[in-house]
Order: sequence, then structure tokens, then C-alpha cells
Amino acid sequence: MTQSGPWWKDAVLYQVYPRSFKDANGDGVGDLDGVVEGLDHLVSLGVDGLWLSPIMRSPMADHGYDVSDPRDVDPLFGGIEAFERLLAAAHGRGLKLIMDLVPNHSSDQHPWFQAALAAGPDSPERGRYIFRDGKGENGDEPPNNWPSIFGGPAWTRVPGQDGAPGQWYLHIFAPEQPDLNWENPEVLADLETTLRFWLDRGADGFRIDVAHGMAKPPGLPDMTTVGSGLLDHSPGDLRFNQPAVHEIHRRIRAVLDEYPDKMAVGEIWARDDKTFAAYLRPDELHLGFNFKLVEAEFEAKQIREAITRSFEAVRSVAGTATWTLSNHDVERETTRYGSGEIGLARARAMALVALALPGVVFVYNGAELGLESVPLPDEALQDPIWERSGHTLRGRDSCRVPLPWSGDEPPYGFSSADDTWLPMPEGWGNVTVAREGAEDGSTLALYRRAIELRRARPEFAEAEFEWLDVPEGQLAFRRGGLLCALNATEAPVPLPEGEVLLASAPIDGGTLAPNTAVWVAPNAGA
Repeated sequence: MTQSGPWWKDAVLYQVYPRSFKDANGDGVGDLDGVVEGLDHLVSLGVDGLWLSPIMRSPMADHGYDVSDPRDVDPLFGGIEAFERLLAAAHGRGLKLIMDLVPNHSSDQHPWFQAALAAGPDSPERGRYIFRDGKGENGDEPPNNWPSIFGGPAWTRVPGQDGAPGQWYLHIFAPEQPDLNWENPEVLADLETTLRFWLDRGADGFRIDVAHGMAKPPGLPDMTTVGSGLLDHSPGDLRFNQPAVHEIHRRIRAVLDEYPDKMAVGEIWARDDKTFAAYLRPDELHLGFNFKLVEAEFEAKQIREAITRSFEAVRSVAGTATWTLSNHDVERETTRYGSGEIGLARARAMALVALALPGVVFVYNGAELGLESVPLPDEALQDPIWERSGHTLRGRDSCRVPLPWSGDEPPYGFSSADDTWLPMPEGWGNVTVAREGAEDGSTLALYRRAIELRRARPEFAEAEFEWLDVPEGQLAFRRGGLLCALNATEAPVPLPEGEVLLASAPIDGGTLAPNTAVWVAPNAGA
């Protein structure tokens, strides 16, 4: 099948969470040489490229999302030489490589922030961040009422100098992640240098972390609506989706446009569809993560609404839709849909729904194995959310447990070390890459076949998309001549007429079982 337009327009991209993908040096933490070792798995899966979660130099307070040097690779992952080996190996296999960029904040160990602490109030060094005097007597209260996404206030106070009260600095996330001041031209100039550093080395694009952040409202006023939680970025949340953020994205796009065939996809949490769409105007991001399917329950009406709204948002700016069911910040879909057999059945069905849709599909590492989130003991938790919430929120570690590759006991070929950075559970011997790769009915086999058909069938070159009228609890759409149907009811329903190309569960007696999806092509001559 011949695709038209940019390489990413209808791509399937695989998110590699490097700490948890594969460990080559035996320290219990995944690394870039481990990613090289696992590339043949991505080739056999059939994806077009990989998005690499942060690998830049970092103290790892938030597992790489606190960057101390954006133009180097952390030794934990093997250093810049390991990146160059990975890039060459990926390109040699025809895979694109997208890097994770973290522009909203830096690490508190970044030389800029250390200089800001030493320089004091009203200095150019502090002007790169957002320092403010506190409220109340002696400035003892934070400058405003903004909360941190990770719990507690979004402000931390630093010691004063020469008897003056200490100022406060803003951190929308952890205190180790001070927000940069994007009104300072030095900040943008430094980002442009970082973009060119990686593009010159051959990176194929960027996933932009907190792409709806960066810009802050003038005067930093109190919020009347204070949301809670990582994903609760409501319209009244002044920390995100400020108008000035769009000029930053235009400047990023201008650099990318200097490099043919490169792209950027933004992490955008926005409840309002018009707000989301604004990021995808022709001079801003190429793509934006739309999390509507992540937030939808396994219910036909909700799934259809999520898809419809996603299409309408991108259509308003002539953009391209993106689809994903999970990532490193949310519960795995198998768990979210009910866990166990029912959760897996629903996750398999939703994989076929997502992969049948026009646009770009992102697959989080382990989704192709049907992995569940792993309940971890308190002492194993490392996500800063756990500590910042006073041990009331368990954070995101459960969806970041390392991948099982082979064998019947932990660490399942992930590492030569017995102790991995997050503990791996017993009972994963039947969901390893090796085991599932040898089984025709496995979730891995389903993903491989679906991606193979998506690439080979002429229907997937069609932009045409049409909803079909079906009974309540069911969902069906047509893409070109191909029909995708989902049974989200609790009883079997009639199977659509035509040739069954692929089903998420065995087809029996001309019916579609509950929690099952199917791809159907017209019968020859029909």
C-alpha cells in the first residue's frame, strides 16, 4: 500500500520507556543498548518508529523528566555514544526515532538553577525561572494558591540573603523541577540550541512534554478553580493552556521546518476541543496527543463520542488525529477495563478499534503483550507523587514495571540482575515476548497481524470514515471498504456480513462475542 503525505501521517509508533524496556548492562535498569537488543521485536511488531521517553542527563527525581543537561544522555542509559548506536541501529532497520523533550521546567541541579540560587533576587540568573516574593508577614506564604500536580503547593521557598526574606520559586510538578520563565529570551534560545543539537544528530522528531504548559498568566493570579490530579487540567486551571504558549510552539515549529521530514507531537491535556485544536494549527505542532480514548470507559457510547470529538477537533484545523490507549502516566488498559480475562478481552478489542482509525497510533511498551498494571508494595514505590501526596496517591509506578522477555521467573530476561528497579511479579511467564511470539492466539500475535493488515490493505489508505447505525451497546464504522465492529454488550450479537480479516477473539457460529472487535471486508463480488 502506498501512503501519501509525511511518513508520520498514518504511522504506528511505539513508546519505549527506557528504564523498563531492556537492561543490557545488568544493573537492573533498562538502557539504550537494551533498546538496541529489543529493536527486532519492534520490527516484527511492524511499527514505523519509536518514541523514546527521556534519556537526557538527570538526577532522576522524576525518572528523567527533571533534566540537568538537555544536550547529553544520562550515564544510566549509556551516554551519548549509546544514543548514537541506537539511532544507527534504528535507522538501519527502517525505524524512525522520536525523542522526549522537557521544555516546561529543568532540574533543580541544572547549572542555571544553581546559579539562580547563588545570585539572589532581581538577578538575570533568577530571571530564567519564576521567582517571587511571598505574601504575608515576612513573605511566609506562597505567592499564590496554585497546587503542584504532584501534591502540595506549587511553590518552594529558598533561604534569604543578607537578612532579606527568602523568595519562592514556582514548580508545577516536584520541587526538583523548577518552571522556566518563557518570557525570558534566553530560555527560548537555549531550547532552539537543544532542538538543533538532536536534529543535527539525526533524531526524527520530538514528543514535547507538557506542551500545554510553559506560558503563565500575567501577574500569576490565584485560581478560583483548583483541579487535582495529574490529568485534571480543567478550563479554570491557570497553570496550563495560556494563550502565550502558542507563540512558543510557533518558534519550535520554525526550527523543525529547517529540517525536512521532522515532526513534533505534543502532550496536550485540554478538556475543551477548541483549546486542543489550537495547538495543531499549520504553524504549530504537527500532532497532539488526544487522550479521549484513555479517558473513555469501555462503553460504546463513550468510545464513539471520544472518537467523534477527536476527529472534529483536528478537522477544524486540517490536522491529523492521534490515538492511544495508555502511556507511562496512566493505568494500563487491561487493568482499566476490568483486569483479568475481561480486561484483556476488552484491551484486545480496543486495540483493533484504535488501529482501524485514520491517523497516528501510539502503542505503549507492554500493551502488545496485554500486560496489566502491577500492584506494588509501599516500599517499592518511587514516583514522586507517592511522597508529595503524603502517601495517599500511589503514583504511576504500577504501569512502569519492566517488560518480560523470556523465561518463567523474574526478571524474565529483562536483566541479568535479580533485583530490577521496580520489582517484577510472579506469573508473567505466559506473557513474555518469547512465549507470546510463538502463540498464534496471543495478544502479541493480534497486534502483529493488525499492524500488518493496516500497512498492507488498501482500505487503510482511505481517508473516508463513516459511522454505521447499530443497536445500543455496539459500535461500527467503515473506513474505505473495511468495517470495524465492536460488541461492548454482555451478549453475543450478529457478525457483520463479509470476510473476517481479524477478530480480537475467536468467531463462533456467526456471532460476535461480548468484549470483542472484528475487521470485516466485503465478500468478493459483493
